[in-house]
Amino acid sequence: MAYLFLLGAITSEVIGTSLLKATHGFTRLWPTVGLVVAYVIAFALLAQAVRTVPVGVAYAMWSGLGTAAIVAIGAAFLGEPLSLTKVAGVALIIAGVVILNLNSAH
Repeated sequence: MAYLFLLGAITSEVIGTSLLKATHGFTRLWPTVGLVVAYVIAFALLAQAVRTVPVGVAYAMWSGLGTAAIVAIGAAFLGEPLSLTKVAGVALIIAGVVILNLNSAH
């Protein structure tokens, strides 16, 4: 169940981060409200997840998978360039998350 909370937290954080550009520096009301709501939900779910999942593992998954998702969303929907260097960096982040999870299983 804790990993479902963590998945929900990551999803909500990715939604909030995706809205950052649309806020135009927090000058547009509804994207800003959406961002704040998404982050509040994300942190509430993350707080539930770390009751069971070690904080280091939860944060690694939160930041790593969130970063990978934001890079993909930026490339697919926001017109951001996707370079080999960016893909390699995301792959290294994901590898780090996997290694931390493997280590926490012992």
